[in-house]
Amino acid sequence: MQTRWSERFAQRTRGMRSSAVRELLKLTEQPDVISFGGGLPAPEVFPVEKFREACDRVLEGDGSRALQYSTTEGYRPLREMIARHASRLGVGIDADNVLLTSGSQQALDLIGKVFINPGDHLLVERPTYLGALQAWRTYQAEYACVSMDDDGMRTDEVEVQLRTGPKFIYALPNFQNPSGVTLSVERRHRLIQLADHYGVPILEDDPYGQLRYEGEHLPSLVLLDGRREENNGPSYRGNVIYLSTFSKTLAPGMRLGWIIAPAEVIQRLVQAKQGADLHSSTFAQMVTYEVARGGFLDQHVKFIRATYKERRDAMLHALETHFPDGVTWTRPLGGLFLWVRFPVEMDAADVLEVAIGQKVAFVPGQPFFPDGSGANTARFNFSYCKPETIEEGIRRLGAVLKSLLKGARVAVGAREGAQVG
Repeated sequence: MQTRWSERFAQRTRGMRSSAVRELLKLTEQPDVISFGGGLPAPEVFPVEKFREACDRVLEGDGSRALQYSTTEGYRPLREMIARHASRLGVGIDADNVLLTSGSQQALDLIGKVFINPGDHLLVERPTYLGALQAWRTYQAEYACVSMDDDGMRTDEVEVQLRTGPKFIYALPNFQNPSGVTLSVERRHRLIQLADHYGVPILEDDPYGQLRYEGEHLPSLVLLDGRREENNGPSYRGNVIYLSTFSKTLAPGMRLGWIIAPAEVIQRLVQAKQGADLHSSTFAQMVTYEVARGGFLDQHVKFIRATYKERRDAMLHALETHFPDGVTWTRPLGGLFLWVRFPVEMDAADVLEVAIGQKVAFVPGQPFFPDGSGANTARFNFSYCKPETIEEGIRRLGAVLKSLLKGARVAVGAREGAQVG
């Protein structure tokens, strides 16, 4: 008898969904499609030669170790480097507070394994990162949402939701994915206070923090929390779990991210990771360390900032030039994305369907909303395409939007004329 595989799947798989972004990337692989869909770094900024040199040094100097199994926590020199960088502003973070993961997406999955029971409520921004929703649906999480404005998540709404006892707060304070919005300093302090008062931890996801193109750098939540007297010791023991990645500053293909957390949390996450993959690639960790050390990463980030600022500015200028009245967008100070709002009666999925015919693509915003709202919104990536490609893609989209809006006005006029008649 042939196995009916669908009857063998675990109940938790019912909540699994394919990533809308990944599915869109399949659709737009054709070379003639201009895609603002993926959150892809520009391949032009990858330090290919540095990686080649680092691979040679690692293999020549310690090749047998690089190709061997290693500890689950990760390559200690790389963990120490991350800890030094994180503690530069006076917070006691050491290597025992750091776990290296196979990208920050694995970090989100490990958080789910360790913290989420079926039916647990998680407090998230609306909209929020699609990859987190996808990771935690597997663990049958439910969501309480708070609105956002130009200063980030609304902390007045956070306090109302905290009274319901969520398992944790999930926040992307810097150049949020998908909106591009940054949480203000005042709200950062308020969020720390509220989380402490209600005894609810914060999960801070910060893949873009170093990619600021204008304005002053703002302290992370983990640093603000670590400066508080009760958390200020030789080893971090506060209320924030911090995630970041090398994917946006070095290369996503290395699949290396990290978690900073109190040691007891790291220990439990290590156990969860052992069951997932034993450890992240030893070779990738050692090569990444060789590339990043000696101050290269700080210098390389400056080059990335200049490249992406030019592309952000090109997209903002193109939007001002080509998009019709009634369409608005955010103006991010950094990161990879901006957020577009179409007129409320317009569905971004319908716009995308027409846009694909014109060989241009973006990501509709609705999948980023746990409550299913946001049908008239969209995420645009500006880091991947060169300025001249951005200009052409936005011009095409502007023509699509003008055509759709004109058709809608004609339809409304026809209906009104029929009613008068």
